[in-house]
Amino acid sequence: MIISRTPLRISLAGGGSDIPEYYKKNKFGKVISIGINRYLYVIVKKQINITDFKYKIRWSEYEQCNSVNEIKHPIIRETLKFFKINEAIEISTFSDAPESSGLGSSSTFTVGLINAMLAYKNIQQTKGYIADLAAELEINKLKRKIGKQDHYAASYGGINEITFNSNDTVKVEPVFYKKQIVNTLEKNFILIYTKIQRNASKIIRNINFNKKNETLLNMVGQVDGFRKIFEGKSKIQNIGKLLDEGWKLKKNLSTKNISNSRIDKMYSLAKKNGATGGKICGAGGGGFLLLYVDKKKQNKIKKIFKNFPFFDFQFDLTGSRITYYDERS
Repeated sequence: MIISRTPLRISLAGGGSDIPEYYKKNKFGKVISIGINRYLYVIVKKQINITDFKYKIRWSEYEQCNSVNEIKHPIIRETLKFFKINEAIEISTFSDAPESSGLGSSSTFTVGLINAMLAYKNIQQTKGYIADLAAELEINKLKRKIGKQDHYAASYGGINEITFNSNDTVKVEPVFYKKQIVNTLEKNFILIYTKIQRNASKIIRNINFNKKNETLLNMVGQVDGFRKIFEGKSKIQNIGKLLDEGWKLKKNLSTKNISNSRIDKMYSLAKKNGATGGKICGAGGGGFLLLYVDKKKQNKIKKIFKNFPFFDFQFDLTGSRITYYDERS
């Protein structure tokens, strides 16, 4: 049996510039992304008992079938095809966060599954290879209109500046940080679940990348400001302002789906009660609302939003890893 553990992520700036439609026309796209200690787990094991079905797949559904082509879950189906898995196998997955919630769960699952399958096949590969393959399967093979940052954030973990070049190569550079600054950010960041699930691909399809090119350039320009905060070259208090400016830019990308009345009301209420800035995670439309709130003021925020689930979190610095390996089972 093999268990992989892969971090979900928050993205602070540049989201949208990791879409091929943007970075292939603008020389590059760039984001700053952080892995967090909320995880998605994938369990892969050989079938011990003889059954009537070769493949047993447990996700939000339970699948039993004998042909890989019969598997409904597209990522699992294409990954098993890629690794030429013909023997009886079981795959299960579960996550610390709801699906379609803006924390990159789909891409995180792809990375975690590939990592587990590499271990299953006794193949060692780099984090870059895993991220590249995950992006290839989702974007090129399955034709999903999504960005590439989530695959690299999940595979590498940590705090990274990720550049997407027009020739489809990706450069992942760790952001150097002061420990005291990271400790403060971890205390002051909170995630609130809006209870709205959304489809990232549908939201991205409503963005006119030609008309919104300048907006995306400004969003990419924010990356430098966030990096300076981590490096201690800019005041940590500026992070709320940067998040607020970034959220306004993001909403300008499309009048459809990125925000809605519930999100606008929640964000406005949070700012009136201590939050200095924030944003909806991922493509928008729902999922998790990231807020920067001084630790001393968070109880007030939590009381106001008592009917919405909260996530406290820390940064994950390891990325996707195999947490259990036993080739006998």
